[in-house]
Amino acid sequence: MQSTISADQLLTILTTNISEDTRDWISEKLQKILSEPSARELYLTYSLLANKIDKDTYLELSDGDPDLTNYFKQHNTRVLELARIYLLCAVLEEDRSYFSPKVANLIQIADTSELETFLRYLALLPNAEDFKNAAVESLRTNIATVFDAISSRNPYPAEYFNDQQWNQMYLKAAFMQRDLNTILDADKRANADLARIISDYAHERWAASRDVDPSFWRPVSNFIEEGLLDDMKRLFASENVAENRAAALCCFNSDKTEAQSLLEGYPDLKEEINSGKITWANIKDQISYE
Repeated sequence: MQSTISADQLLTILTTNISEDTRDWISEKLQKILSEPSARELYLTYSLLANKIDKDTYLELSDGDPDLTNYFKQHNTRVLELARIYLLCAVLEEDRSYFSPKVANLIQIADTSELETFLRYLALLPNAEDFKNAAVESLRTNIATVFDAISSRNPYPAEYFNDQQWNQMYLKAAFMQRDLNTILDADKRANADLARIISDYAHERWAASRDVDPSFWRPVSNFIEEGLLDDMKRLFASENVAENRAAALCCFNSDKTEAQSLLEGYPDLKEEINSGKITWANIKDQISYE
């Protein structure tokens, strides 16, 4: 989802979720920030919004832009989060050249909650690519909620990260034991280097008698050759049903003849994928066929 959202659109939603006094306060603060462009006033207002809006109040959404509405629903967006992202959109629309570096600097001074908002809704900002360095820097975190803000159900990485940055995020998500199925466009961003990394990482885990999340294998489908073909054979032979399903899905979605041929040896799994009973979303579930 590229940024085609205007500050006015966000304000329309925000206005129905806050009091008139709060709306007037935000308007006054915004005018002050823009009348004599001030990074200090921007940072202060971004932080003070928490004193004006209950952090636990969720947005009430009505009909509007379906992509935007769905995005907010997926993230259970709170009113405070929307107010913060509206503020950033408004200043960037008014004076991109001045405020872009100031907004990027928020990642350096924000508290955890403020940082999560910045990252989670980064794709909504005007000229969102301006903030890629800040997004990439956030991958260094060991705070799960901050990492999830940039990696989970967030279109920004798939849109703007290069392969090295994407691969770093994907591997760290596995290392931190995050839900890999919430990473958007994993199939689209699959690449040969990532497939090799996945295989190497799995071998390290196996050597240490440790498990590998079956969902981790998803990006390897079109790179199943030599070593990865052996990996698929190991997954098919596993006593873990989820690993069997992961191998089947990888081979089913592969453009490699060797992978397709390997899947032919497991006709039941192939049929279950064909019928939609097995997907990446449910490979770890107990599936009833009654």
